[in-house]
Amino acid sequence: MFSGGLMPRINRTFVLALLISFSSIFLLFQLYYYRQYASKNGFNISGGKGYLSGKEEHLHLLKKFLGLVRKFQLPVFLVDTASLNLLSQDDLLYKASQQKEPQCSFLCTHRDFTTFALLGNLWKYDKDALLQAAEERGLEVLEIRGKDPRLISMDDLTGNDIPLHFLIRFNNRVVHVVVLYERSGNYLWHGPLRLKASTDKTFIPFGKLDFGRHAGAYDRPELILTTLDGLDVRTPKNHSRFLIDHSNSRFLECRCKEAKTFYQLYPDETSPEVMDFKMKAKSLLHLASKVLSALGVPFWLSSGTCLGWYRQCNIIPYSKDVDLGIWIKDYRDDITQAFQKAGLPLKHHFGKVEDSLELSFQGNDVKLDIFFFYDDGDVMWNGGTQAKSGKKFKYVFPRFSLCWTELVDLKARVPCETLDYVTANYGPKWNVPVKVWDWKSSPPNVQENGVWPVREWDDVIQVY
Repeated sequence: MFSGGLMPRINRTFVLALLISFSSIFLLFQLYYYRQYASKNGFNISGGKGYLSGKEEHLHLLKKFLGLVRKFQLPVFLVDTASLNLLSQDDLLYKASQQKEPQCSFLCTHRDFTTFALLGNLWKYDKDALLQAAEERGLEVLEIRGKDPRLISMDDLTGNDIPLHFLIRFNNRVVHVVVLYERSGNYLWHGPLRLKASTDKTFIPFGKLDFGRHAGAYDRPELILTTLDGLDVRTPKNHSRFLIDHSNSRFLECRCKEAKTFYQLYPDETSPEVMDFKMKAKSLLHLASKVLSALGVPFWLSSGTCLGWYRQCNIIPYSKDVDLGIWIKDYRDDITQAFQKAGLPLKHHFGKVEDSLELSFQGNDVKLDIFFFYDDGDVMWNGGTQAKSGKKFKYVFPRFSLCWTELVDLKARVPCETLDYVTANYGPKWNVPVKVWDWKSSPPNVQENGVWPVREWDDVIQVY
């Protein structure tokens, strides 16, 4: 009886031990497989966590991305505004240099994305190879394409598609690559980020991105190679300047389609006199830009020069001058001296800094008019003065901001609200050429603004 009762108990013990052994082997196999999968796809299970933290995940994405940069020799540099704001703080840089172990303090911000710029003119585009290499690294790539404005003209409005943006995702983290192209005005340009109907709108919260709401223009920044969070990256040497440029980077294209329609109705003049004027006006505009840029004085295309850009993508051949606008807050006492030193003598000086200032310089058969604009609550205005009578005039505009554009191979500013600007100055029929124009009565936004006291004439009415 004793031996008969022992056998079932031994069998049960054996079966239980066998089940435990198989279960242990199965668990070990699962753990081995998971480690292999994690190693291949970049997960870190050290410390018993079994997953990457947000910063670790983001840093891992950046390492994979920079691996692609090295493999394909991509000319990229950091343009992420959150990261550059941190880099601008010297005390944080000092603290980072004292860390024994690199931490993701600069490239991993409070956001789920980091932005880099890619110099398109220096990149040998190989989409298939790039996508394959990214896929091998467990990365998803979304490419955004658009028309190349450098190839669009009134003769050819079609243009070619070029890559404008790349979004490279690992789990829920993204590297946004903005492609910068060199334009004829010797500046860098990026296109807007426009989603097609078929684009996955959940790929990333597109509205949070720093770049892409509109096209942008930048001066080419000087770059330096530095080490951030243990990674070698290039950044603009002057971080603060780049951030300022970014906040004022919005770019407007010339309206080639509308200009073509305009020239079909009003054929362009091509006489030797007109071609000579356009060449001189272009030269004067470039010279004025050089002088004012050296002084750090921002300006924009105003009056007839702005109308010519907006209406016909060119200088109006019968305008006979170049018109620029400057905020009165940006006036400098050495502006006149700088233009005279550049070979442009002062033709007249009307008004004063406090009221209706206007300067005019004489170029090579083409006059340069500079109108200073005053901020007056809901409106902006510039002044005018009649020399023989001392009468003052005011030209009133709705409030406007400034955008970049290109005219005659020059990067220059225009009012972003261009239609409102030209309509205020030239009325609803601004699209119809008018060759007879009285500056005192023709503009619909002109107002009489009193008379300069005779005792001030020597100061406010200077004609040379």
